Amino acid sequence: NYGTLLDPLREVGSFPGTGLDGAPAGLAQLKGRWVLVTGGDADCDAACENRLFLMRQVRLTTGKDRDRVERAWIVAPDAVPSAKLLGEHDGMIVIRADRGAMTAAGFVAAEGARPQDHIWIVDPLGNLVLRYPVAPDPSRMKKDLLKLLMASRIG
Repeated sequence: NYGTLLDPLREVGSFPGTGLDGAPAGLAQLKGRWVLVTGGDADCDAACENRLFLMRQVRLTTGKDRDRVERAWIVAPDAVPSAKLLGEHDGMIVIRADRGAMTAAGFVAAEGARPQDHIWIVDPLGNLVLRYPVAPDPSRMKKDLLKLLMASRIG
């Protein structure tokens, strides 16, 4: 695998937050699906936009299996993503959570990085499985994801 396999697995499926509309939202609503997750600050800089782009493209390249894969973007409680950005990533779940919530939930970043600087894969049972480098190679991410989808009988 290309991504860093997280051992032991960390259960993050109950990660709580709110949606952009203020209603309760979290990773629990995505159980049963593979989830590509990243984080962001109140404003989405170029690195953040690139991570969102990569997640969208990797999901699309899974072909017939793309319905088994969701995308989640964890943002600060005061974040107001632009309509343009949300339009470019239609179908992505946006979860507002307290600063530090990713770290508290077990998203452990690589040395010198923050949890929101990575792209993560959460399995259909709500376990954090893989962490990708800060500037990941999308073709290698796709290979990892396709292997997981092929081997999985769930999600």
